[in-house]
Amino acid sequence: MVTSCPTSPAARARRRDNDQNLRAPVKKSRRLRLRRKEPLQPLNSLPLLGDSGVCDLFESPSSGSDGVDSPAASAARDCGLLPGPARPWAQLDLQTFRDYGQSCYAFHKARESHFHPRESLAQQPQVTAESRCKLLSWLIPVHRQFGLSFESLCLTVNILDRFLITTPVAADCFQLLGVTSLLIACKQVEVHPPRVKQLLALCCNTFSRQQLCNLECIVLHKLHFSLGAPTISFFLEHYTHVRVEAEQAEVSEALEAQTLAQGMAELSLADYAFTSYSPSLLAICCLALADRMLRLPSPVDLLLGEHPEAALQDCLGKLQLLVTINEASLTHMLPLQICEKCSLAPSLIKAVP
Repeated sequence: MVTSCPTSPAARARRRDNDQNLRAPVKKSRRLRLRRKEPLQPLNSLPLLGDSGVCDLFESPSSGSDGVDSPAASAARDCGLLPGPARPWAQLDLQTFRDYGQSCYAFHKARESHFHPRESLAQQPQVTAESRCKLLSWLIPVHRQFGLSFESLCLTVNILDRFLITTPVAADCFQLLGVTSLLIACKQVEVHPPRVKQLLALCCNTFSRQQLCNLECIVLHKLHFSLGAPTISFFLEHYTHVRVEAEQAEVSEALEAQTLAQGMAELSLADYAFTSYSPSLLAICCLALADRMLRLPSPVDLLLGEHPEAALQDCLGKLQLLVTINEASLTHMLPLQICEKCSLAPSLIKAVP
């Protein structure tokens, strides 16, 4: 009987290597790697106005199809603003108003007192009514240059005043609070809010992006993320729909009165004396004064807002004085056809019954 000799360790190692060489090679699966040959480009030619964090990767300036810088880019470059054109008149949606108008009005009217900031400067050691007026007089043309809605401006002022009630603000940070309030309001209302880079450029890059983001977190925390405040813009639209639905005014006349009332409301937002009036009271008084200046045959019913007679007369008196003092400013804020129809002479601005 023949027995095999024991294999040496070296022979076993050689045999193992030969076995491995005889095996078929295993081909590893490779995933397809996509390499970007060209830099990212927007999906369309429209400027990227959002502030999600992605838009800042595109360093190309926002420009229109004609190659001219956008108003926001020009303003950021010059660190100054000129009054820009207002948005076109909104068309009335009477069918939606018939379905949801009264329920939305009741909801906003019930929440109005909760969101109405009164005496917002009472606990502010450095912010005064004059500095507030200067800031808002700067923010109003800013919002017009960006093409933002009047609702965004009203919500900006509401956020600003409500925060002033909760927290003392240093004078050198007041402008940062203004642009932060504008950014928060635009994120609530606008489809394309301004970019942080644009807002900081309007402040001549005095503040950093981190400072603005930190202040945004503080404002949201102090306001408990409660931002759905009823505004003058909402009540102006509601009262306009009411009078058209009741056939008290033609659609064109009602829209012209609403535009004129909106201009007066913009002036009142910068005046600290008008913070004591609720948005619905200011809206109905602005419409009443606009009807008087446009000489409409059927003025708006002052009882729509359900306000006391004394409050209505007091607010109307201050609005008349405000319009008289700021006649030139109001003229630049209004379309030409409305300026030609209405008269801003003090003799024609009489007390509204």
